[in-house]
Amino acid sequence: MNTQTQPPGARASTRSVPSQSPGEFCSTELPRDPCSIIILGATGDLTARKLLPALYDLFRLDFLPDPFLIVGCGRTSWDDETFRHRMRAAVENKGPLDGRKWERFASRLFYQPVDYRLPESFARLAHALRELDRRHGTGGNRIFYVALPPGLYLPVASGIGAAGLAAERENGNGWIRFVVEKPFGRDLASAEALDRGLHVHFKERQIFRIDHYLAKETVQNVLVFRFANAIFEPIWNRRYIDHVVITAAETLGVEHRAGYYEQAGVLRDMFQNHMMQLLALTAMEPPSIFEPDRVRDERGKVFRSLRPFDIGSLDRHLVLGQYAAGGLAGRPVPGYRQEPGVAPDSVVPTFAMMKTYVENWRWQGVPFYLASGKRLARKITEIAIQFKAVPLSMFRHSLGAHIPPNRLTLSVYPEERITLTFQTKDPGARVCLRSVTMDFNYQQNGHGPVLDAYEKVLLDCMTGDQMLFWRQDGVEACWAYLTPILERCEACGDRGNGLHFYAAGSWGPEVLQDLLSERSVHTNQIPWGTPQRKDIP
Repeated sequence: MNTQTQPPGARASTRSVPSQSPGEFCSTELPRDPCSIIILGATGDLTARKLLPALYDLFRLDFLPDPFLIVGCGRTSWDDETFRHRMRAAVENKGPLDGRKWERFASRLFYQPVDYRLPESFARLAHALRELDRRHGTGGNRIFYVALPPGLYLPVASGIGAAGLAAERENGNGWIRFVVEKPFGRDLASAEALDRGLHVHFKERQIFRIDHYLAKETVQNVLVFRFANAIFEPIWNRRYIDHVVITAAETLGVEHRAGYYEQAGVLRDMFQNHMMQLLALTAMEPPSIFEPDRVRDERGKVFRSLRPFDIGSLDRHLVLGQYAAGGLAGRPVPGYRQEPGVAPDSVVPTFAMMKTYVENWRWQGVPFYLASGKRLARKITEIAIQFKAVPLSMFRHSLGAHIPPNRLTLSVYPEERITLTFQTKDPGARVCLRSVTMDFNYQQNGHGPVLDAYEKVLLDCMTGDQMLFWRQDGVEACWAYLTPILERCEACGDRGNGLHFYAAGSWGPEVLQDLLSERSVHTNQIPWGTPQRKDIP
């Protein structure tokens, strides 16, 4: 992937591995610079579930630079061997591992206890990192991956900066990158304050704001599908598209994240980041060149073009719900209020459907429906583009007045595929209509290993490619759009008045039918707008 604005040494920090695609040369840019990956929060869930398995897979594929080090940091008093033992168990949870490769990988794992609020603790970390650099030749190139609650982002950034670990060398080696996970604040004011705090010690080019949705293979493919195919781009506009439905449905409940979720809810957890990025990829204009800042410029234009909500008639544009008791996969599941750690009278939404508009020449008047929620009937992530119905029917005497419109579906999960539904004649003597589907499986005839989202973003951090990361102007534009409705939904005395309950295992609240009434909104797999049983806790 090409790069534009990069830290020192980033342009020279890649090596190319050609794919095995016959007749073509398609290279994967791999990191060349040696580096240390310092994981702050190494004893936590994210490290065990995502980061270490991803790094091991990259090592197994020979995608990591040589040398590299992984330094785990946490408040727990582990040593190197304890860290290696715990991380082996984490990787084995994902599947069997190669014993010899694991031993080589484990020899690169180290652990340093850190109290994130004590400057002297970061001073000890700095000393340990300099010693590891000297012994292993990693050149002072470092990635600080903050796998911690958002409240610790600024203390950690300050500790790193005060210990002299944020400054880059001028000779192109010794680069520093600081990686944070969403949420980037909880509203516009806190996002701006976080950004100011990070920039005390780090330059913008050093800050990598991760949204792993952007790194999913089929999400990246949206841009290629749109802009590399002349048959679709000319009709990707208000003249031919009736509406767009973007869905990220989950079957899981709040699980062990009640402490976080009670403070966030679905709008902060999913809409400010993942759903906004899926919307931007679907609606953005073609960049002048496929480089990080050009692509992020176009995504930012979409965010700034969103029509502000009319707070006085919010129910016409937003439905909020919370799952009540119900059933999934033949077993009963509790309601959100019955989950451990959740307040018994909580009015935190676990479901939202939002109707929004992109106010520009391409999309004027086309509604975008964004829906995400927990404890829904199936786990599905997809973008469904419904084209306008044909304006008249020459077959009305034999087929009736209505012909179902064409629908294009870009599926991200559970199947990575693209489907196009259109109309043909049913075989037989009579002229009868039938809907058929052209189907492309994303893995079909693929070449080379497919990286999961965290493997991809970790590689991009090492190469310095910020294409799939948030830029601060995009973060602030999305918070500016959502903060007014967050304030309205959480206002004292009004909080929870617009909350609708839905049975776990259903497709959301019954009142969705009102939001969808102006359009015949369907997707290939999701019956939005069909009546649901009302469950009141």
